[in-house]
Amino acid sequence: MATYDTATPFTAPPTWVRVLLGIALILAGLFVLGDVTLATLVSTLFIAAMAIAAGAFEIIHAFWTKGWGGFLWQILLGALYIGFGLVLWSQPVSGALILTYALGLMLAISGLVRAFLSVTHWQDAGWLMLLSGVFGILAGVVIITGFPMSGLWVLGLLLGIDLISHGVAWLTLAWLPATKTA
Repeated sequence: MATYDTATPFTAPPTWVRVLLGIALILAGLFVLGDVTLATLVSTLFIAAMAIAAGAFEIIHAFWTKGWGGFLWQILLGALYIGFGLVLWSQPVSGALILTYALGLMLAISGLVRAFLSVTHWQDAGWLMLLSGVFGILAGVVIITGFPMSGLWVLGLLLGIDLISHGVAWLTLAWLPATKTA
């Protein structure tokens, strides 16, 4: 069980740092939106590199903890990660298509789940969950029906939007007094 020191409140970075970070993130988001196809391919290569690194670590970890059990499963999982990463790295366009299609399916499925769950939580603002579910379903359907062309721009578009929204959040945080950002 983790314990937290509530006597030491969160201290936000100085205002100028928050403003600088916000502006940098917004500019990065705009740069990404300038060429979403390139950003999609770069994102795919980054995911590939992380999968290879995770697979290598999983295999090394299997040898470190050989006595814990599950050695073979850890080796197989590590090999699967490495194989997945190598395929993405060697075929970034096809990899981007696969990742985008999987994202579309996950958005549609999670939207359906949220829509069904909203009925059981209707008394607790379930309509918000329903709205979120509908947006998830629509986003998934848009991605899947636009496939394969959507596979070359969706990941870059989402990355650009995320960077801009993160930058706006830091700028908003910069407007708040440093003592009230706990």
